Amino acid sequence: MAKRSPAVHAKTRRRLPVGAEVTPEGVHFRVWAPGKTKVELLLEEGSSASPGPQIIALKAERNGYHSAATDLARAGTLYRFRLDGSDRLLPDPASRFQPNGPFGASMVVDPGQFSWSDQSWPGVSLPGQVIYEMHIGTFTPQGSWEAASAELPALKELGVTLLELMPVADFPGRFGWGYDGVNLFAPSRLYGRPDDLQRFVDRAHALGLGVILDVVYNHLGPSGNFLGEFSRHYFSERYRTDWGEALNFDGDQAAPVREFFIANAGYWIDEFHFDGLRIDATQDIFDASPRHLLIDIAQRVRQAGGKRKTLLIAENEAQQVQLIRPVKEGGFGLDALWNDDFHHSAMVALTGHNEAYYTDYLARPQEFVSLAKYAFLYQGQHYRWQGKRRGTPTFGLPRAAFINYLQNHDQIANSGQGLRCHGLTTPGRYRALTALLLLGPGTPMLFQGQEFAATTPFFYFADHPEEVAVPIQRGRTEFLRQFRSLAIPDVQARLPDPGNPATFVSCRLDRMDRQRHAPLYALHRDLLTLRHTDPVFRRVSEMEIDGAVLGEECFVLRYFAGAGEDRLLVVNLGRDLHLDPAPEPLLAPPQQRLWAILWSSEDPHYLGNGTAPLDSEENWIIPGHAAVVLYPIDAVEIDSGSTPPAI
Repeated sequence: MAKRSPAVHAKTRRRLPVGAEVTPEGVHFRVWAPGKTKVELLLEEGSSASPGPQIIALKAERNGYHSAATDLARAGTLYRFRLDGSDRLLPDPASRFQPNGPFGASMVVDPGQFSWSDQSWPGVSLPGQVIYEMHIGTFTPQGSWEAASAELPALKELGVTLLELMPVADFPGRFGWGYDGVNLFAPSRLYGRPDDLQRFVDRAHALGLGVILDVVYNHLGPSGNFLGEFSRHYFSERYRTDWGEALNFDGDQAAPVREFFIANAGYWIDEFHFDGLRIDATQDIFDASPRHLLIDIAQRVRQAGGKRKTLLIAENEAQQVQLIRPVKEGGFGLDALWNDDFHHSAMVALTGHNEAYYTDYLARPQEFVSLAKYAFLYQGQHYRWQGKRRGTPTFGLPRAAFINYLQNHDQIANSGQGLRCHGLTTPGRYRALTALLLLGPGTPMLFQGQEFAATTPFFYFADHPEEVAVPIQRGRTEFLRQFRSLAIPDVQARLPDPGNPATFVSCRLDRMDRQRHAPLYALHRDLLTLRHTDPVFRRVSEMEIDGAVLGEECFVLRYFAGAGEDRLLVVNLGRDLHLDPAPEPLLAPPQQRLWAILWSSEDPHYLGNGTAPLDSEENWIIPGHAAVVLYPIDAVEIDSGSTPPAI
């Protein structure tokens, strides 16, 4: 094996602080390995400009960094590192691609080789977005970027505006959710090459679709993680996450660790043109520094976006709105938060069950009125399930900053059998709550296949070695025991094995469901058309909204548009309701006008039973298991049998 001393270019301009980067002179390599006296780069035989393998010694820099530049490497070169003469060959912690997975060699990638066509793309801002969460491995039978690209026009036609991709950072095995990533700069080889991901984003932008990426900055996966061999300072002994070792953002030698993750956030925006990030489980990103890591991540994302607008969404179980308040007001400067309160109330309404973490939700009409007005239900009240207070006040924050959903990857899988919520309730209730989701003032999110009532489940799946897979399956089973209905031995015995390939394959969407369930697909499409085109609903997140309880399971939301153009959304999750009298001011039409039906979940096109006028000479008669949108028209239009505007 040949050994060559590199020509180190001290003034090499790098995009990232670590990793392999193509330069005019060759490739520049840099890695953080404090405490290591000897760091060597090994170029694999046949992948470099030299016919044989090469060993290149890296030069030690300050603060534990080591670097070298060489003209023997190029885009496509496979390489690894060796530390202090060890026999172990390690992948680059900042590898841009692992063609053979986390245990294989890293590959030099030149991001400048891809020709982008989205120069005029403005990026995305929060108002008006409709989010679609997707897992590339199960979104199509092929599970590839190329196959997913072919489905983008259908999502555009549906009315989706923003794709949210579950994590794609490389992880071991043949399949997984992506939350056990170990190569945070390397798009998973399971879905294609890095330029395939670039092509996917470029295609989405050409169609007018934004794309954000789910990233995990609270832990690393249990298998294939080699960061600790470069330095134990990557991890903290002060904290513990729900999934293993916490990362060191505030301890000894935390600065390079922070730099690594901050650079990663900007990398996805810069090199792949993502429009932002969804940051997983921010409550487990522990940082007692004067300036929290998330503030720096937000700043780097904005810088990387340049003139393109970017979006930062946080998952935060504790519902801490500090994350989305401006930095100058003591916040972290993110844009939006997932809203579990909406999901939990909706699921109790759909299923009738409020066990485990649904305990503090009763799905009463007032909950839905309060959700529409204030976003979070819990803003500091005592939370019985956790035995402590939960949440923070949302007053003064825009409603669009709260992401509402009936389904997401976690919540479907947590049903035990991976069932979509349309299979857990009655058709009428499902249609009614879908209307509340898609016409409500928060930012709505759909999970892949929700738009056509997918018959395929979505389980938790992960392909790990047995020594890792067994405790993961045991932990998953134990987690689900919090649900009384899932703690029964017969049910536990039927829980799917996350490591079984059949579990993964069963989750792949069946596109024929779009035709089989055409009425439900039409329901979602029509509601999103109404949200995008109706002069009131397209401004829903910024207008005044009030609501009232009309019955045990019935409520009304009024959207105050001014000039006599208000809208009513009447939702009845119970039996037919006859209001006579009807002493509720929100039901009164604008002066000299009457209410007419603009849209109904009971439309026969959606397999409903039809909807008679709600406000009549018999006073208000509200159909059960239904949602109805009313708009004001002149009385003469009622007499002439006028029809509502076409959706």
